Amino acid sequence: MLERNVAQNEWLVVGRGYTDADGRLRTLMKPSDPLVPGAYRLVFDTGRYFDSIKVPAFYPVVVITFSAAEREAHYHVPLLLSPFGYTTYRGS
Repeated sequence: MLERNVAQNEWLVVGRGYTDADGRLRTLMKPSDPLVPGAYRLVFDTGRYFDSIKVPAFYPVVVITFSAAEREAHYHVPLLLSPFGYTTYRGS
């Protein structure tokens, strides 16, 4: 799920989806919806994934907060995940 910060401690859902068999989410928002500058967060339901493959996991949810800059239309934010840890970065 993708959320945009609209006020202090208030987040609005602007996109949602599910990863495909390759672990990618190719369309999170409609192409007609602009990504306006500001704070966003990606919320990954990792617990559901690990439950589906019957693997106990330490992090049931991973939240990545980031800033979208003006004139940046595309962001690639990989989440590398294991049952007991994760890492992320801004991809190209």
